[in-house]
Amino acid sequence: MVCTRVPQLLSVLALTGAVLLAGCTEVKDAVAGPDPEPTATAFVEALAAQDLAAAPVADPQAAEAERARIVDGMGGVTPQVGLIDLDESGDTATATLQWRWPLVTSGTAADWTYEAPLRLEREGDGWVAVWAPSVVEPSLVKGETLDLTTLTPMRGDIVGARGLAIVTQRPVNRIGIDKTLVGPSRALADARKLAQAVGIDAAGFVKSVKAAGDAAFVEAIVLRVEEVSSPMSMAISRLKGARRIGAEIPLAPSRGFAAPILGSVGQVTAEMVEEDPDSYRPGDVAGLSGLQARYDDQLRGTPGASVDVVPAEGSGAEVREVFRAEPEKGSTLKISLDVDLQAEAEAVLRRTGPASALVAIDPGTGAVLAAANGPGTGGTNLATYGQAAPGSTFKTVSSLALLRAGLDPTSAVQCPATTVVDGKTFGNYSDYPSGATGRITLRQAVANSCNTAFITSRGKIRGTGLYDAAASLGFGIDHDLGFPAYFGQVPQPETETEAAADLIGQGRVLASPMVMATVVASVQAGETVVPWLVKDYRDGPPEGAKPLTGGEASALRSMLRAVVTDGSGRGLLDVPGPELIAKTGTAEFEKDGKVLTHAWMVAAGSDLAVAVYVDEGESGSRTAGPLLEAFLRAARR
Repeated sequence: MVCTRVPQLLSVLALTGAVLLAGCTEVKDAVAGPDPEPTATAFVEALAAQDLAAAPVADPQAAEAERARIVDGMGGVTPQVGLIDLDESGDTATATLQWRWPLVTSGTAADWTYEAPLRLEREGDGWVAVWAPSVVEPSLVKGETLDLTTLTPMRGDIVGARGLAIVTQRPVNRIGIDKTLVGPSRALADARKLAQAVGIDAAGFVKSVKAAGDAAFVEAIVLRVEEVSSPMSMAISRLKGARRIGAEIPLAPSRGFAAPILGSVGQVTAEMVEEDPDSYRPGDVAGLSGLQARYDDQLRGTPGASVDVVPAEGSGAEVREVFRAEPEKGSTLKISLDVDLQAEAEAVLRRTGPASALVAIDPGTGAVLAAANGPGTGGTNLATYGQAAPGSTFKTVSSLALLRAGLDPTSAVQCPATTVVDGKTFGNYSDYPSGATGRITLRQAVANSCNTAFITSRGKIRGTGLYDAAASLGFGIDHDLGFPAYFGQVPQPETETEAAADLIGQGRVLASPMVMATVVASVQAGETVVPWLVKDYRDGPPEGAKPLTGGEASALRSMLRAVVTDGSGRGLLDVPGPELIAKTGTAEFEKDGKVLTHAWMVAAGSDLAVAVYVDEGESGSRTAGPLLEAFLRAARR
């Protein structure tokens, strides 16, 4: 008897993983024999379940052991197996199996599909499957195994202002121990010396080398080409087991460049695999933090895959590739950071011990051109997400509230040495000019930063006047800008004391350096500025916020200009370039029982709006001021 069975619904294979024969056209002898289809189907179902221990085969335990060994290198990928054809001839039958390995879940292009034969033999009143490695993959012979390698795609670049690459492929040296070059004992000795030469933990690296296979390259560190010093290079060259491998990986212009903003890239964590197994597998490379993580789907591209047949040890045969899907490069992410200005900002903060940050915005467009964090931040992003009392820089907001209450820059206000609110005494900073007290103009109060003048004027601001003024300057209303951004808070005060403190940027008022740069940018631009960092991920002015009028902007600029010409911002008077407006500020806070001060300064011209923050400083003019001045001079060279 010869029977050929042809399936009717092959598309079912992709859905179930096991396709049963839908029909059979057969020519029978006078007496029909046993049907091989149930045996073939049972065997295929066992293959799909990845367990041949109970399959209809002569020695199921041996078959399962060899099957498991063959696919052990496939990284735990679950194949789909279907029966698509069955030819019977006398006492034998040949089944055609279709295999599908979903090697890359983000697209079908890397699905590995093929057909493989399964022989069946009549045994008594039934049939039995005949196990062979070729059942798994048609070219396999005894002792060969499959090995899957994920091909990491080239990540997309991160490109900044003027189309200049910020993160792109840059040359590096992968430095480590190659165990094929030396024996086990020499490998461990060289590992210890190499660790000392490159500055990593020697005990941990020696342990890694010891645990690796005899043919492994054990990476100690990856360094930019320029970071490999001559002494280090000489030390590596003296170690027979050490090896340097040239490579390229996505890197910023320098180590630490905008690191808290850009984030990092590395091997996915176990938690990432567990949370999103459809996207990540062990060994994948992905964004782990910052923009690299937020836009990983865009940047990482599509992984590829290759499958090799590894011959039996000692066979003399070579490894052969049976499948390959090339990876696809990720897409470019366009952001607003200016490479030169970011580098200048980081250089300015480099020697600042306390936590510090500098943000520069283009007041005409809202583009964030620099968002630098000093070394004292410990890698945290204070620049756009820090939260601290803004001190007297917030008087820019308070001034707008007073303008809307009916005052103008020439209006008289009272600036006593001290004033008391509900039993709490408020005064001016220690070196406040003695000649600037008493009855002064609002412009003088802003220029000299008179705390008491604003506090004694608090009764003129009604209801939500302070909050509304803040919103008009881009402060206090959150926006989703595609990156961590804190826009500050101006909560409704619960006491008279708190209301007084809010006016001078203390109380419960909080701000980030980014939002203070936004405030002074809005004054300079004459309209509410909303900063942006990621191109095409922008937001407009907050709904309901009262627009800043031309008269209000002009009055604010005149008062903030007086800070530069007559007040605490005189250091900016001879900075070249467009005319500057500015405001300094300090804010007291307690730490370990001591009263310390945050130091702030903001400034803007037609080209730049800048905020500088130092967590612990002497004053805005003495601590933050020189940093802001240095940045502006460098930016305008």
